[in-house]
Amino acid sequence: MSGHDITDSIGAIPYRMAFAGGWIDQPFVSRHNTSPPGSMVVVGLEPTFRCMDRAGMATGTRNVAMRLWRGNLPNRKPAELVRELYEAENQGKSEPSGSQDMIGLIYPGVNRLDFDFDHAGGVFPKHIESNNDPAVVRWLENVIHVVPVAPRPEGYISPRRKKSRTRVDSSLGTERQGLLRGNRAARHNGSRCVDERLHEVLGGHPATHRPASNRVG
Repeated sequence: MSGHDITDSIGAIPYRMAFAGGWIDQPFVSRHNTSPPGSMVVVGLEPTFRCMDRAGMATGTRNVAMRLWRGNLPNRKPAELVRELYEAENQGKSEPSGSQDMIGLIYPGVNRLDFDFDHAGGVFPKHIESNNDPAVVRWLENVIHVVPVAPRPEGYISPRRKKSRTRVDSSLGTERQGLLRGNRAARHNGSRCVDERLHEVLGGHPATHRPASNRVG
């Protein structure tokens, strides 16, 4: 149909890709980090196709944003929008979604989020390092591909839900230690790969590429 834009059907709000690290935006993880901040890297993706639900692309958060802002991001400060969307999605929830979902939808480009439990209770990052270099964006668009596989299976229990079902004590279980190690690596390797246009870190390891034909927002 001539003149049809896909955003007329799926909305103009970006999708969020978690590029490196994860779960450090949850206070039950960051509170155990003995060398803060813990970091993760998110990428804002322009909506050039509809992402599968329940497949790690923050579609649940995006659906809330679509209803809240009628399909388009308001022209206001990103930090203000993040908090507004966080409140809208998590109101009344005992297991809130982490703020990296909201940040990845709202902040353009590639962003490293540094979380410290002593800052805002670990809910919002202490610092956001943004990269909107057009050369980095073009390179990333060429090497990242999204391959549809399947949504999470029914009955899947996330680390957040596991945490609520078990006693939390001062010692770290193997799973939580792994999450912290992964987020320390994200701070080092995720930022390095963005700042060096990802060549040295990903160039020789095709298996680590998580590619798509969609554009970085």
